[in-house]
Amino acid sequence: MKITNIKEFMKHSMESLEEILAMLMNLPELSIQDLQGSRTALVIVDMVNGFVREGALKSPRVEALIPDIVELVQQCAKAKIKALAFADCHTKVSPEFEAYPVHCMAGTYEAEIVDEIKEIGEYLLIHKNSTNGFFEEEFQKWLKINDGIDTYVITGDCTDICVQQFAITLKTWFNKENRKIRVIVPVNAVETYDLGLHNGDLANVMALYNMINNGIEVVKSIK
Repeated sequence: MKITNIKEFMKHSMESLEEILAMLMNLPELSIQDLQGSRTALVIVDMVNGFVREGALKSPRVEALIPDIVELVQQCAKAKIKALAFADCHTKVSPEFEAYPVHCMAGTYEAEIVDEIKEIGEYLLIHKNSTNGFFEEEFQKWLKINDGIDTYVITGDCTDICVQQFAITLKTWFNKENRKIRVIVPVNAVETYDLGLHNGDLANVMALYNMINNGIEVVKSIK
């Protein structure tokens, strides 16, 4: 990276950020009735205790997602929309711990879906051992079996890590296959965390903007 004038860089960056914020503040809202139940899937990413209730990466920002996601899960169940729930689940030798604190160890409370969502059920649970659930064998099997799904609604955390990676990988995989699909991310149902230099607000904004640039349909909410 080569930045010769920091003041100019900051000035232009602030101008761009203001435009991005204005765009995100005026996103449309979708109705659940706009989605075809038999061709839509709801994906819940990492709404587990390790990011909500205990552990090194727990976040009140993520915990605040629960009511909106619960409501969406219930709406999708009524609309006969299939649901998947990814749950972060690691072993002691996970290379991921070189980048993040130890979290969501297999067989622990941290690796379980939060009770509010668990009690509703209506989803297929898929454990994942990396930030990107797309590569899990169970998801690949599900993808082949559910070939008729052409709309994916992605919720959960973290917006800038697991959600973004899954959404963009899913979209680009279908692009490779020359298949047009909708990947939808409702802003009210995704979140990230604050930790040190990881500014949750900034990370959210830039991740949402990056997903839009990659063909993801970012909306205010789905009601």
